[in-house]
Amino acid sequence: MTGFLVVNAYLKSEKFDALHAHLIKSAMQQGITLSVRTNEEMLFTQESPDFVLFWDKDVTVARLLEQRGVPVFNSAASIARCDDKAKTYLTLLGTVPQPATLAAPLSFFEKTDYSRFIAQAVAQLGLPLVYKERYGSFGEQVYLCRTVTEIQSHLNGKPFLLQQFVSESAGEDVRIEVVDGQCVAAMRRTNAQDFRANLTNGGTAQPYQPTEAEKETALKACAALGLTFGGVDLLKNGAVCEVNSNAHIINLMNVTGVDIAPLIFDGIRKKL
Repeated sequence: MTGFLVVNAYLKSEKFDALHAHLIKSAMQQGITLSVRTNEEMLFTQESPDFVLFWDKDVTVARLLEQRGVPVFNSAASIARCDDKAKTYLTLLGTVPQPATLAAPLSFFEKTDYSRFIAQAVAQLGLPLVYKERYGSFGEQVYLCRTVTEIQSHLNGKPFLLQQFVSESAGEDVRIEVVDGQCVAAMRRTNAQDFRANLTNGGTAQPYQPTEAEKETALKACAALGLTFGGVDLLKNGAVCEVNSNAHIINLMNVTGVDIAPLIFDGIRKKL
């Protein structure tokens, strides 16, 4: 069996190199020849592997590969639902608990007067609240705002949403990794210096045994989003904060000792 590991041509670091090497080694141990290709390269080749492990967010390229008949994991549609935090919220609405959320209405201009929307959002969600750009990773472009002025200071022309702040979960969350309809590993992340618990922002983590309710929420979230594998972030009140279509599995492995990579390939085999 042959596969392509599709990565972003313009995102390079030792952290990602280590992840890619780990996935390739894991695939090899299971008799799979996995080769790295960039999203840019995939635009100019007609090579057709048995599957693509799409470790990027370039939904356009993922869809192109699917139109060529190549099975893509995760699918372009599921990546799109996870990458856009507003789409994630709407997809999961009524299925799992989530903090109250209001996506800013569409504007075609970089400098838009959102004061009326912000005033109504504050009246509904209260202060402080969380400002999130709809696209972003590693907890970046996410801000805790205590005043209307703080909210307005983050406006930059990019799509955003405003979300209820779950104060009891400040600096703490749970990451549950789901693969092929099973909760396979979890860690509790904490950060005493930041309301975001992400390890990239200085958080620490320890192995965690999720409750049955937390497992059920994680499974429902991944199923609704159409994910073969994904990392679900839960707040202390059990609400879904975010869902990652390609969470960084090395951190989880280092904390829990559970290697997700072979489980991902097992899940892909079952779907081919």
